[in-house]
Amino acid sequence: MNFQDQKKLDYTKRLRMILSELPDFCGYYFRAAESTTGILTRYGYAVDLRSFFQYLVSGEIDVFSNKELKSFTLSDLNQVRPVHIEMFMEHISFYSVSHEDQQDIVRSNQERSKARKLAAIRSFFRYYYKQEMIENNVAALVDTPKLHEKAIIRLDVNEVADLLDTVEQGSGLSDNQKKFHEHTSVRDTAILTLFLGTGIRISELVGIDLKDIDFEQNQFVVTRKGGNQDRLAFGPEVREALIAYLDERQEVTPLPGHENALFLSLQKKRITARAVENLVKKYAKVSTPLKKITPHKLRSTYGTILYQESGDIYLVADVLGHKDVNTTRKHYAAISEDRKRTAAKYIKLREESPEEDQ
Repeated sequence: MNFQDQKKLDYTKRLRMILSELPDFCGYYFRAAESTTGILTRYGYAVDLRSFFQYLVSGEIDVFSNKELKSFTLSDLNQVRPVHIEMFMEHISFYSVSHEDQQDIVRSNQERSKARKLAAIRSFFRYYYKQEMIENNVAALVDTPKLHEKAIIRLDVNEVADLLDTVEQGSGLSDNQKKFHEHTSVRDTAILTLFLGTGIRISELVGIDLKDIDFEQNQFVVTRKGGNQDRLAFGPEVREALIAYLDERQEVTPLPGHENALFLSLQKKRITARAVENLVKKYAKVSTPLKKITPHKLRSTYGTILYQESGDIYLVADVLGHKDVNTTRKHYAAISEDRKRTAAKYIKLREESPEEDQ
């Protein structure tokens, strides 16, 4: 079983576990969604809907105060009003979770998290209303939280060089970190060089298998969001970093089930997304302490450089795997405006006349 199949199996099991906690009629919705959504989307919706139902029966809403989650029915769903959904949205802005062996943990949801949860609830109600199982689609009456645009953090050219130097040399790391760096510097250099040289997502990177790399064509296969596969080219710097890592990789005997993975952890297993996030954070904290750099910021850095050099927003969208070019344009609009301003200096409506002698 390859990485993507294993991932699908794992999340299918997680989804079924959550469905066992939800009201039985929820199964209709998730079976219908299987043909139009990926397993990660369905799992995310299940998590959000579980939170919603848990709130409905928590005692905050009188009409459902005596209900248990599993006993919730479609008749009960008919009694949900827009204000109940708005109360849930307000609740998840800031709430606490109790644990038996520790103090309550305070949690919160920002604008985008709240918008995603509302999207799950809307999709849920829309399905049952379309199937004429409920009388009204009340979720459609709830306004989407206003989303404020955040400044996109990227690395400039000098910061990219500093980051890669830190990864290669380990300068600035603590003594304890340097002990691990001796064993991971070549791998970590390959990982960050691949991020910065191709703009792939972290989920795409950890899913790469050995067979996906083609050094004859200088390209590799990635599995995009949604499960589609794509081929991406890489340049000389990425090629050099990958070859150096593969020389070390050949000396390692992976644990059973991880033989095909390109990037391995020190435990000889396929490296996880969390581990990659941590190693990027570790090096960035040393080389660019004023910027909170994540794998996604490295992706943004690649997209910025590619757009600055090519000026082709469609190329950037294609390489980054954006289905809608407007998504790409939104992220790189500021760069586009800078390019537009330079157009003014190229246009001259009249030839300049030499000054006449006075």
